[in-house]
Amino acid sequence: MSTRNNLREAEPAFVLHSYPYRETSLIVEVFSLNHGRVALLAKGAKRPHSAVRGLLMPFFPLELAWSGKNELKTLHKAEWQGAMTGLKGEAMMCGFYLNELLLRLLPREDAHPELYAHYLQALSQLAQGQPVTPVLRRFEKQLLQQLGYALLLEHEAGSRQPIRPEQVYQYDVEQGALPPGTVAAAGQKRVELHGKTLLDLAQEDFSDIRTLQQCKTLMRAVLAFHLGDQPLHTRQLLVDLQQL
Repeated sequence: MSTRNNLREAEPAFVLHSYPYRETSLIVEVFSLNHGRVALLAKGAKRPHSAVRGLLMPFFPLELAWSGKNELKTLHKAEWQGAMTGLKGEAMMCGFYLNELLLRLLPREDAHPELYAHYLQALSQLAQGQPVTPVLRRFEKQLLQQLGYALLLEHEAGSRQPIRPEQVYQYDVEQGALPPGTVAAAGQKRVELHGKTLLDLAQEDFSDIRTLQQCKTLMRAVLAFHLGDQPLHTRQLLVDLQQL
């Protein structure tokens, strides 16, 4: 990796999203190992003989080179780094869901090497045909943690008493698991779940079907809080797919 003249070379990255720019070019949002989310202008990428045509696709490991001082950088080179088994059907939609989470929550040019490793692992697990729900819950938890929004899973909010597996808690998305009997303030968003669910999530153990169901509800509420009013397009597509 070189920084001479604002040049970045040999940078591992994945394409998150791309869209047309003028007649022959693309703007490509990528998630890179050492520079986080970066917007790149791929000049001439839509031309038939472009060196990068067909390379700038989601879910395939790339090595990129770019330069520029502004928020929109200029892509110079893209090379495939081995072939990952392609995602299909529900697994592919889950991959797009991960991409949308990164696009919505990850600030530009904020490096998160550990999150990059988690993303690579999640894509690998989806490509291998592993059950998608645990893969998504694991990545959501790790994403929140890496962005500084880690969930409080092992202690009650305020009292710091250890979570009791048999206790039913009201989980406040801003505070954590509230001790039994806590009165809700106006406008508080709460999710009811068992202490075991929180402890299982802390250990990323999704073998209990109730844990899996309650974690889905919890993560939906927490992510909605951080995403604001605009819903995730891919989540609705996944819901529609499951109803077919």
